[in-house]
Amino acid sequence: MTLPDMLQIDDLLAAYRSGDFRPSDLIREITGRIEAYQQKDPAVWISLFSTDHLLARAEELDGLSSTDLPLYGIPFAVKDNIDVVGLQTTAGCPAFAFEPSESAEVVKRLEAAGAIVIGKTNLDQFATGLVGMRSPYGQPSCVFDPACVSGGSSSGSAVSVAAGLVSFSLGTDTAGSGRVPAMFNNIVGLKPSRGVLSTYGLIPACESLDCISIFTGCVADALRVEKIAAAPDSRAPYSRSMTPHRLPLDSFRFGILPESERFFDGDAGNAALYENSIQTLMHLGGTPVEIDFAPLKEAAQLLYSGPFVVERLTALGDFYPQHKADMDPTVAGIIAGAERYTAADVFKAIYRQHGLQQIAERMWTQFDVMLMPTAPRIVTKQEVIAEPVAANSMLGTYTNFVNILDMSACAVPAGFGKDGHPFGVTFVAPAFADHDVSLLADRFHQAVGENTGAARSEPPRPVPPAEAMSPGSVRLAVVGAHLKGLPLHWQLEQEHAVLRETTRTAHDYRLFALANSVPPKPGLVREPGFVGAGLEIEIYELDSAGFGRFVASVPQPMSIGRITLEDGREVSSFLCAESVARSGTDITATGGWRAYLAGKD
Repeated sequence: MTLPDMLQIDDLLAAYRSGDFRPSDLIREITGRIEAYQQKDPAVWISLFSTDHLLARAEELDGLSSTDLPLYGIPFAVKDNIDVVGLQTTAGCPAFAFEPSESAEVVKRLEAAGAIVIGKTNLDQFATGLVGMRSPYGQPSCVFDPACVSGGSSSGSAVSVAAGLVSFSLGTDTAGSGRVPAMFNNIVGLKPSRGVLSTYGLIPACESLDCISIFTGCVADALRVEKIAAAPDSRAPYSRSMTPHRLPLDSFRFGILPESERFFDGDAGNAALYENSIQTLMHLGGTPVEIDFAPLKEAAQLLYSGPFVVERLTALGDFYPQHKADMDPTVAGIIAGAERYTAADVFKAIYRQHGLQQIAERMWTQFDVMLMPTAPRIVTKQEVIAEPVAANSMLGTYTNFVNILDMSACAVPAGFGKDGHPFGVTFVAPAFADHDVSLLADRFHQAVGENTGAARSEPPRPVPPAEAMSPGSVRLAVVGAHLKGLPLHWQLEQEHAVLRETTRTAHDYRLFALANSVPPKPGLVREPGFVGAGLEIEIYELDSAGFGRFVASVPQPMSIGRITLEDGREVSSFLCAESVARSGTDITATGGWRAYLAGKD
């Protein structure tokens, strides 16, 4: 089998499940790709695991079932300010390098799901920059033009995905570092809500604002990775549980820049592509609403032209005064600016931040999402050398405000200019709208029809759509005795329920065979932090009256609540009181109730 140019997750999983490919075959292929790409651009990676190490990891997976792990044999890269055991963490500064004693929490969760870390990628030193030019390990190039920057600070992470070297990569995003490189390399950049992915094991830039971000070739892959990586973590001070914020996806209002605020730094082609993006979203059911950009612009200036830079100095502790001569001069100069601020200045900035957040909250009553250019335009390396701070500031025009105002965002490709350079847009929404804003971004991406990555040879795999429901109907997932052909299925038949699909839960659910239950049935419970393969379920549609009658008949210890599916959707489902469920037998490893019953025969 020949691997596709872009290593999208479902394509690799399908190859594994068909027997056409094994993880060890994949490692041999991509190590060859990496070696070849290094001849073209040697600055993508700071460190790589040896081929022997990677083959040993892959051969462990060869002996396992490809259906047991949701990221079985999927290769990924990690920005080198995130800890990975076995590789130094440098944060782009050799004098800072150290050997971590454990991997970052997100890395551990992804590896537990079957993914394979390939290596650590280059970055703007200490994640300070949007250009990808502030590293002693070299300056990665845009995959389309070696004269142009790759974008930063997550430079190598974006290139590793766009060049087809890994399926996904981890970056970080404080002011746009998970979005600007996505635009410049024609890929997807998901910036989760702050705190949804643990930052334990991340060298902070601004710890109160930092996010670990995800680069992929399609939105479906980004959502899958986020689901597996996300979990509350008491060791990360800003960790939060995701309480999904729902968006209207069929008829929605989207905020756009008024003509007077559309700044593209002279790039008329990108201005036209932004207007085309607005038209595309209107065709998808959206109504444009002009944004008052002034408070967003003020928030952006507060981040980079105010005392929040003190947080960057705080993150470095004693390292900065002792090693500033060892740092990139531009980075050192930015951090030196923190020394002029007082504690009073910092508190005043925090007060203004919260005031701007309240203004932003009121803005969401006017529209559901924002459609922003990801950046005004790409810049050349020579431009950055000539004006390192000015070029960087321009790139953050439409990204800097997002984290400081506690928003979620998903950046996707939006076409190419006549010069062959990519353009992108970012969908911005309130915190915890990660899933729905990504669905909308994916719908736009599919409508634009722009393939991702350097080769532009494969279309992005769409997020599996939820089948349209009849008015007044409800979707119900069943996990046990109500499955088709089992003893309680008649209760669904009497309400004329229609089977819509067979799918799986998200990966953090467990299933228990209940003791002394007649007829035999299981109990489903969610366990945050657990990473399994998901559990097989059936989803039925029934009218609201029938659903009400059905719910009224559900006996204790069962209840009806909301569960998350493997593709991120939520539906109503049977749940069980946790204390009762755990008194039974854990049958999660079987993959579902039907498989468990078959194994007993």
